[in-house]
Amino acid sequence: MIRRAWIGLLGSLVMYSPVELAAQLAPPPSDINWSNHQSEPSSSSSEGALFLLLPVGAQGVAMGRAMTAMGSVEGAFWNPASLASVSSRAFVIYRGDHLAGEATALSLVSPRGRFGTFGLSYQLLDVGDQLLTDGTGEVQGSLSIRNHLAVLSYALRLAPRLDVGTNVKLVQFRVSCRGLCLDAGITATSWAVDVGTRIMPFPDLPIRIGAMVAHLGPRLQVVNAEQADPLPTRLRLSAAADVLALVRPHPDFSLWITAEVEDRARDLGEPALYTGVEFSAGGDDQVFVRGGYVLGQVEQTDGPALGMGARFDRFQLGIAKSLARMSLTGETEPVHITLGIYF
Repeated sequence: MIRRAWIGLLGSLVMYSPVELAAQLAPPPSDINWSNHQSEPSSSSSEGALFLLLPVGAQGVAMGRAMTAMGSVEGAFWNPASLASVSSRAFVIYRGDHLAGEATALSLVSPRGRFGTFGLSYQLLDVGDQLLTDGTGEVQGSLSIRNHLAVLSYALRLAPRLDVGTNVKLVQFRVSCRGLCLDAGITATSWAVDVGTRIMPFPDLPIRIGAMVAHLGPRLQVVNAEQADPLPTRLRLSAAADVLALVRPHPDFSLWITAEVEDRARDLGEPALYTGVEFSAGGDDQVFVRGGYVLGQVEQTDGPALGMGARFDRFQLGIAKSLARMSLTGETEPVHITLGIYF
C-alpha cells in the first residue's frame, strides 16, 4: 500500500517543472492518511529524478542558472568542462533550502596539470518525514524521503581554447519506513552522465561558448520496467562575454554577461532561457555581485535572482536568493550558500 501510494503521488507530480515540483514535494503541514490515498499514476508523459533539475550553488542560483559557459568550481553541478578552469584544489560545501526540502552538497576538486581536473561530489535532498496514520487517525509509523546523488567529474583542457568534461552520476531515490508499515519502503537507483564543452573561439577576446547534454541515462525504475520513468535529460547552449574587457580592459575588474537556452532532449520545442551577470572587483582577493533572470518552460515560474560573494586568501563565500514566487505557494525560496576552501 505504501509503495502504491507513493507511486501515485509521484504520478501526480510529473506535469510540474522543477520550480513547481519544489512546492509539490514539500511535506504538508498535517499528517497524511496513506491508507486512504487513492491517487493513480498520471497518464501524461513523465520524468523521473526531477530533483536533478534543482539548482546547486550560490553562483548558479544568483546568475539565473546561466552557468554552462562560465568557468566555476561549481561546475560539477552545472557543466563539468568548466572545472578545467580551476587552478587549485578546493573543498566546497553547498547549502540550499528548497521548498522541496533541505539540500546539502559537498565537492572536492583537484586539478592535476596536464592530466586534467578530477572532482568528487555528493548531494542529499532531504524532503523530510511524514507520519503514517490508520483510518482512525492514529499514528502507525513514519516515512523518511531522501534523494541521493554521487558525482565523479573529469575535465581537461584539450586544446588552448577548448575545455571538455564529463560527469558520471549515481542517482538514488529512497523512501524508508519506520513503525507499523505494510511495506519496507522504496529504493530506486539509476545512473547518468553529463557531457560538456567550453570553447574560447577568439584568442584575444573574452568570449566563451558552452554546450552540454545533462542527465543522460537509463530510466529510473521504481516498481517495474513498465512503470519506469526517463531521466530529465536536457540540452544546453550558452554564451558568455566579459563586456568590460571588450570595452575598457582592466586587470582588477570584470563584468561577465551570459545567456543560456535549455530544452528537453526528448521533447524539443519549449526551451527555457536563463540570463546572468557577474561583476567582480579585485586581484587575488575579489568581491562579486551577481544577478540573473529565469524565463522558464511552460510550467516554470519566471523571476529574478540576486547574490554576492567574496574570495579572500584561501576562502570563498557566496550567497544567493531567487526572488521568483511559486505559483502554488506564493513564497520565494530560502537563501542558498556556498563555502569554498582552496588548498
